[in-house]
Amino acid sequence: MTVETTTAGILFLIAVMTAVTLVTRFGGAFVMSFVKINPRIESFINTMASSVLVAIIVPMAVTGDAGALAALITTAVTMLVLRKPLPAIAAGIAAAGIVRYLA
Repeated sequence: MTVETTTAGILFLIAVMTAVTLVTRFGGAFVMSFVKINPRIESFINTMASSVLVAIIVPMAVTGDAGALAALITTAVTMLVLRKPLPAIAAGIAAAGIVRYLA
């Protein structure tokens, strides 16, 4: 399937992506409304979030450029020192920007 890159085609793609996002978000909440949350399931959900984060970070650490590595290291160190995610994310973005600007 191909979609023309006209204004109507772009708006169509945005509408489809919006619908898919809403269906997956509401669908997940709907399905989970039938599941009784016990400590085992809660542990699974918490572990799943960590594994998704690791699945995103590891390939970037292995194949990323100098900016990506600077962002990862800066974010990790800032998070360990401050224990606040927003400053750590900001520091990582700044580090990536600076390294990529200078390279």
